[in-house]
Amino acid sequence: QVQLVESGGGLVQAGGSLSVSCGISGRTFSAYAMGWFRQRPGKEREFVAAISRSGGSTYTTDSPRFIISRDNAKNTVNLQMNSLKPEDTAVYYCAAERALRDTYYSSKASTHNYWGQGTQVTVSS
Repeated sequence: QVQLVESGGGLVQAGGSLSVSCGISGRTFSAYAMGWFRQRPGKEREFVAAISRSGGSTYTTDSPRFIISRDNAKNTVNLQMNSLKPEDTAVYYCAAERALRDTYYSSKASTHNYWGQGTQVTVSS
């Protein structure tokens, strides 16, 4: 049984910071590469960041403004967002996929098997 739950979304003023978190159920969290995606109003879902099983490999589309990290002991993955802009307003989704290589991650939504329900992030002007 695999279940992902996002938290930490909310309303923040432009220029502020916000961290969203994703918890995954079960005892196999360390076997998954993790990713963050977002969907802006009226737009298609897009890739934001990804991290490998042990956290050794990461990729973020808007570095260093966005930082992805994970804590395998707590079964969580986080996305720290700084200097937020109104255009960052979106529903942020956590996703997971099994990875056989420790260095693996993917920016493709289609490779991910499990998804959270999303958390709303709204950045006001």
